[in-house]
Amino acid sequence: MSGPSVLRLFGRPIAHALSGLLAGAAGLSFAHLLAQFIDPNSSPVIAVGDAAIDAAPTAVKEWAIREFGSNDKHVLLLGIAAVLAVLTMIIGIVAAIRFSIGVLMVTVLGIVAIVAELGRPNATAGYPIPTVIGLAAAVGLLWSLLRALPHRATPDVATDPDEGSPEASRAAVPANRLVTGSRREFLVTGAGVSAAGLAAFGISSVVTRSKVAAVARSKLVLPAPVAVPTPLPSSVDLNIAGLAPFITPNADFYRVDTALVVPHVNPDKWKLTVDGMVDRPFSLSLQDIFAMPLTEHDVTVTCVSNEVGGPYVSNARWLGVALKTVLDKAGLNPEADQLFCTATDGFTTSTPIKLALDGRDAMIAVGMNGQPLPLEHGFPARMIVPGLYGYVSACKWLTSIEVTSYANKQAYWTQRGWDINGPIYTEARIDVPNAGSQIKPGTVAVAGVAWAQHRGIAKVEVSIDGGDWQPAMLASTPGIDTWRQWWLKWDATSGQHQIRARATDATGQLQTANQQDVFPRGATGYPQTTVTVS
Repeated sequence: MSGPSVLRLFGRPIAHALSGLLAGAAGLSFAHLLAQFIDPNSSPVIAVGDAAIDAAPTAVKEWAIREFGSNDKHVLLLGIAAVLAVLTMIIGIVAAIRFSIGVLMVTVLGIVAIVAELGRPNATAGYPIPTVIGLAAAVGLLWSLLRALPHRATPDVATDPDEGSPEASRAAVPANRLVTGSRREFLVTGAGVSAAGLAAFGISSVVTRSKVAAVARSKLVLPAPVAVPTPLPSSVDLNIAGLAPFITPNADFYRVDTALVVPHVNPDKWKLTVDGMVDRPFSLSLQDIFAMPLTEHDVTVTCVSNEVGGPYVSNARWLGVALKTVLDKAGLNPEADQLFCTATDGFTTSTPIKLALDGRDAMIAVGMNGQPLPLEHGFPARMIVPGLYGYVSACKWLTSIEVTSYANKQAYWTQRGWDINGPIYTEARIDVPNAGSQIKPGTVAVAGVAWAQHRGIAKVEVSIDGGDWQPAMLASTPGIDTWRQWWLKWDATSGQHQIRARATDATGQLQTANQQDVFPRGATGYPQTTVTVS
């Protein structure tokens, strides 16, 4: 290819933008890799993402959960990546004109990332290190890529054609201008930068997967409970296709939290601190908890962000030590009214003491469905308090319980206007048939689950096309803290039909028909689904 053709192909802003994008991506990959050896939360992308989650208005967070579900974090990371891609391309274009200004723009981005990193709850002095090294690498790679690009002679550089050797032209370029290169040099440099970035990202993924926590969890043997729980009768599960099983498999258990990166906690170094308004503050290791009397209980957990008929509710058999046992060891100040719980990533929940200690099976859980807690569900320990939404009762990756008062402290979500107590409403959900589905005329099973934790479900009723409420058949249940399956035999006729359901708890309280949004204390109303019979 001739010199002018090379210039036409590579002397364009798109080549400069590509240089910025490749250098920025590689620099971020290096930073992300380094962060795995310090703390995954020190990665600039993760730190900025966490800061964005904290700063986002409640309405935005609820919209993200409603629209994207458990993929909301992936969407946020993709959004951050898209913004960074645009910014790095702009930086590449600017740096090709005046490299010092491009460096200044990179520095500003670095400052933003460092501020976000140091603002994390458990940040250390080492948190900015990945960003500083990653940015230095990005600047160096950007210089190399732009230097390798072929450029037209700049107007402020006079070159005599008769004595214009490449060496002379390079020597004549001012210090703040980039010297010319060739197409081959740019392609080789670009390929090298891309390979280095991909290698760093790949290695960081491997390092993350091989964290000590995951290895230690796989080798951990849970102690047996002090009393073997009664086996679940087969009658708890109706075995209807499409109906949620009574026990939710760990892999299918819903996940809603603020952690962009799942905390990897080494169980051998983990400690639970109990302090605050207590007579005897202390700390417990995981082995200390294993040495205490552990019990198993079936408990349904619900997220306050769950829309009526939504998916953010699951049921599991939890193994743990009674919360009362731990708190009795500390000796509570009678003026305290809150358990202020902190996770290893700095997230906090606040549980009303009077509800945690009123006789319900509140516990510090270490096992879930016969296995150590999965990493994404709180390993090595979490709180479980039946009857309260997760934001006030189910602190995952638990590391501290401070006995205090609501007058002294507010937790993450209560600071944002959510209800302090967070009691779960009596709710029903329709699982079968699916909304919008087409079914054949004849006998059809209408089925779902209902829950009213710590009160229990006494009755579920179904209405077809606004008609009379018909009582559904109920599966059995081992206690009042779990959901309960239900079903109704329906003789479906041709046409479009609307199905509604409602539950009554064991206290006689009927599920309210009043429609209420999830903020600030959970959604209410009757679930309904529309199907076509043909």
